[in-house]
Amino acid sequence: MWANKLKDIQPFHVMEVLKRAKELEAEGGDLIHLEVGEPDFPTPEPILKAAKDALNQDLTRYTPALGIPQLREAIAQWYKRRYNVTVNPAHVVVTPGTSGGFILALGSLLNPGDKVALADPGYPCYPNMIHFLGGDPLAINVGPESRYQLHPEVLKKPMTQGVRGVLITSPSNPTGTLIRPDDFAANIELVESHGGVVISDEIYHWITYEEPPRTALEWSNKAVVINGFSKYFAMTGWRLGWMIVPPDLLPKVEALAQNLFISATTISQYAALAAFDCEDFFQQRVQGFDQNRRFLMGALRDMGFSIPVDPSGAFYIYADASPVLRRLGLNDSATLCRTWLEEIHVAITPGLDFGHNRPGVHMRFSYAGSLDRIQEAVRRMTRDLKQRAT
Repeated sequence: MWANKLKDIQPFHVMEVLKRAKELEAEGGDLIHLEVGEPDFPTPEPILKAAKDALNQDLTRYTPALGIPQLREAIAQWYKRRYNVTVNPAHVVVTPGTSGGFILALGSLLNPGDKVALADPGYPCYPNMIHFLGGDPLAINVGPESRYQLHPEVLKKPMTQGVRGVLITSPSNPTGTLIRPDDFAANIELVESHGGVVISDEIYHWITYEEPPRTALEWSNKAVVINGFSKYFAMTGWRLGWMIVPPDLLPKVEALAQNLFISATTISQYAALAAFDCEDFFQQRVQGFDQNRRFLMGALRDMGFSIPVDPSGAFYIYADASPVLRRLGLNDSATLCRTWLEEIHVAITPGLDFGHNRPGVHMRFSYAGSLDRIQEAVRRMTRDLKQRAT
């Protein structure tokens, strides 16, 4: 009954965790959400005001498929201000979320069977989107030695075997790590020397703590860069992203956008114009994330979790639960996640969402919420572990 290509599409398990958590909340449970990657603070008032002003002016019609010119110009200026990189506004494409950007990028680049290399562990939607568009995701195991990031040594062989694209995510989901700048530059040189394309997912840029993020545009004018307003700008439900694309790809991306989406949401585009005036607010929130990060890393290690690389970006900790699981006599992290969700009402994402590289012993903790709720989650988890040990 359904299309054959859907057989390779795996469910997004974190959404199942969130669904069950919402059910427990509806039953009166006091749920603490460490599962979903969503900033726990409201959209800033200037952005809301810009949206209201757009509504009052009836700016509700279709926009050009590539986005309103004012927003494309503002995004280009952002690159000059934040990265000292010059971006032609004509190469900026406004998309319905970063997911829309990936559909456009992969849809424009892939022929049936084309391989796309990506890190494992990694964001679960990447291979699903590649499968859906007829490509073949090539997951490459990465570990602490490379900050869980792709590096030239693991890419050399795949690049000689016809890999069409290489997907780099820095900071990454689920590990929260940044790629080393020399690895980033070397990866781009290697991929492009073999006729491939680097797709750089930069959605967590500027949610960073110990070093600034680096954009692929620093080293390449052929890379496809994808970013958006969901994470740093705290506009998750506004569903607005952007791409920076090389000029030869732009006509194909535009034609695809016209056919698939017509345009990104008009109100969201006008609202986003105000986001670039709220940077002081966002930086304060990043400082709050850093406080959460430091507290939760220490607490998890005290509980027995192993974190071999400190996350230095995004708002996730990808912890090895092996010591805890052995102590409890459990076989996999999914069991512990289910137990904690049902019994102590703490929602955590099991590692099985993030690939095939030892997912059964990993858990992803999001610290995007408030510190007091994270502290309460730690109290519940610590108490439960002590009770089970007696």
